[in-house]
Order: sequence, then C-alpha cells, then structure tokens
Amino acid sequence: MKLNDNQSALILEIDDHGEISIEVASCDHEGLTALLCQAIAKKLIRDEEFQQELMVMINDER
Repeated sequence: MKLNDNQSALILEIDDHGEISIEVASCDHEGLTALLCQAIAKKLIRDEEFQQELMVMINDER
C-alpha cells in the first residue's frame, strides 16, 4: 500500500494464536493523521471497554 504524505493507516494483523498486533504506517509520523492513528491504536490496546464496544459492533454486523 502506498500512502500519500497526508495519509496514515492502522494496520491490524492476527497471528495463528489469535493475537492481534497494531502498526501505524505513515510518511510523516508527527503529522495529524499519524498522531490520530497512534491515539486510536493506544486506545484499542489499553481500553477494555472500547474493545468490548468494537466486538459488539462486529458481532452485530455478522
């Protein structure tokens, strides 16, 4: 995936054991989009309530 200078992305990966890892990809790691992705990644990793909200949303979509 090629990102423009004003773009950033969260990359989620799941391993064979079901563990999810998160990476932020960006051309400018100090830019607003990168900082937002970093904040979302931190919230996703640290906030169990947020994780549960996401799981409910995923299950509702299935």
